[in-house]
Order: sequence, then structure tokens, then C-alpha cells
Amino acid sequence: MNPPDPASVDEDPKPQPPEPPALEDCCGNGCDPCIFDAHDLAMDAYRQALRAWQARHPQA
Repeated sequence: MNPPDPASVDEDPKPQPPEPPALEDCCGNGCDPCIFDAHDLAMDAYRQALRAWQARHPQA
């Protein structure tokens, strides 16, 4: 029995990185979490999603 065909790239679009915050978006008050910390976490999630997408679409 053949495994199901992987989803096409059209049906499973490549993840896009989050927009980085501008330097002036930070208030400089030491917020916890800072918007740059939130962006770092979003980038970690993006990289994980991208690795999973690349595993599903090795030809891309």
C-alpha cells in the first residue's frame, strides 16, 4: 500500500518569519517580556514550523 501523497505547497504554504519590531517600538522601561523577547520566541516558533514544513516538502 502506498503512503498518502504529501500536501502540495499550495495546500501547505511555507511559514513566514514574524516581522521584527522596530527599535522605536521598545519603550526602554525593561518590560518583562520585552517586545524583543516576544519576537525571539516568535522566531523560535517560526524556525520550528519551517523545519517541519521542510521535512514535509523536501523537494521545495
